[in-house]
Amino acid sequence: MHNGYSLRVAAVMLAGLVGATGVGLGDAAAQKIICWKDKSGKVIGCGDRVPHEYRDAATQELDRRGVTRKVTESAEDAAKRRAQEEELARQKAEEEKRLADLRRQDAALLATYSSAEEIDQKRDRELQQLDAQMDQLQVALKNVTERANDLSARSAAMQKQKKPVPPALEEDIVKTNQEKERLERTIASREKEKQQIRNRYFADRKRYLEIKGSAAAPAVPTPPPTAAKK
Repeated sequence: MHNGYSLRVAAVMLAGLVGATGVGLGDAAAQKIICWKDKSGKVIGCGDRVPHEYRDAATQELDRRGVTRKVTESAEDAAKRRAQEEELARQKAEEEKRLADLRRQDAALLATYSSAEEIDQKRDRELQQLDAQMDQLQVALKNVTERANDLSARSAAMQKQKKPVPPALEEDIVKTNQEKERLERTIASREKEKQQIRNRYFADRKRYLEIKGSAAAPAVPTPPPTAAKK
């Protein structure tokens, strides 16, 4: 009601201006009233120009008959709209990139394998290579652990006999323990790598069957983790 009333008042103001100044009908058509609004969209004032303090407000331009000829949004609403448009454009670009990447991955998958069994075979070969590396690492860890224990025992025996521990022995103990820790970290890293290989080939196999249109892709049995050798 308030908006309608304000707009009618604006039209009356314009009509009065025409009558008072004797402006012709042709010129009257060019006359206009601009109403400005608050943040809720309610008209709070009308005139021949927008006051400086309301320069960023939404406006509504009327002709002499009170017919709306032009509407502008507030600076705040315009900023929000632009931000929304930019966000939608960003999301669209991300989705287009994701789909393009997926198409490239699918093409590479089909070019690399001719069957799901080939995927399983390649997975098994990679796991076997890692297992061979881990066998060597486990042997090395066993040897360095035995050496670390022997050095520690020698140091403990000297201390028990109240003999000074040679600096060379202490240095050897430190280096041996550092090597032991390095091997343990490497073995743990290889275990993670094995699981990553299983996950990657599981996903590749699943996607390959989806591309080929299989109704139900059978679950790929995941090889059990290789037990750490003593």
